[in-house]
Amino acid sequence: MARVADDPFPTYGLDDDLLEAARRDGRSRVRVARPEGAMVVLGAGSRPERELYLDACARDGVPILRRRGGGCAVVLDPGNVLVAAVAVGLPSCHRRCHFDALSAWLVSALALLGLPGVEPAGISDLALRERKVGGACLYRRKDLLYYAASLLVSPDVERASRYLRHPPREPAYRRGRPHAEFMGSLAEHAHGQGAGALADPERFAAGLSKALGPLPLGERQAN
Repeated sequence: MARVADDPFPTYGLDDDLLEAARRDGRSRVRVARPEGAMVVLGAGSRPERELYLDACARDGVPILRRRGGGCAVVLDPGNVLVAAVAVGLPSCHRRCHFDALSAWLVSALALLGLPGVEPAGISDLALRERKVGGACLYRRKDLLYYAASLLVSPDVERASRYLRHPPREPAYRRGRPHAEFMGSLAEHAHGQGAGALADPERFAAGLSKALGPLPLGERQAN
C-alpha cells in the first residue's frame, strides 16, 4: 500500500538497521524487542482523522509514526513484544503465503512457551479464544521482505481505547467489538511452571527469542 502523499508523520524506523544490514550482505535477520515507550503507528495508507483521536494523542504528547506495511493504526507500548524479520532473496510468492508461514512460525514458538491455542485470524492477526493477541504487517519490495509483528503480552487497553477510533476495516472475527472487548493479553493465559516469566514482557521477549526457530522462508540467515 502506498504511503499517504504529503505525510507529516515520520516513518517508523525501529528496524531500519535490520533492513540496511540485509540489503548489504544478503542475509536475513530476526529481532525480538519491546518498545521503550508508547507510540501510535499508522498503516501505510491510514487516514489519521478516521482512525485516531488526534486531540488525545496531542494532549498526551504520544508520537505518531507511519509504518511501511499496510493495515490500520495500532498503539504500541512497553506491554507489547515486537518481532521483526527481514528476509532476502525470496522467490515470488503471494503475500498470503508469507503471512501464513510467518504466523505459523510465531504460533509454534508461543506453544513452546506454554501458550497453546493461539491461532491465525483475519489476514494478519493472532487470536486466542477469539480475542486478538497479536497483529502483523508485511512490506515487500523486489526480493526483500520485512515482517513486523506485535504480541499483546500485557497491553495497555485503556490507552488503545483513548487513542484509536473503531477501525474503518476489521476482520470478521472482531464482530464490531470495541477495543476493550476485542484485545486480549497473553499474560492472562500463561500457565505452568514458567507462567510468572511469561507475565513479564521483558522475560517473555527473552524466552521468545530462544523459542523461535529459523525463518520458514528458505533463505540464508545472519548469525
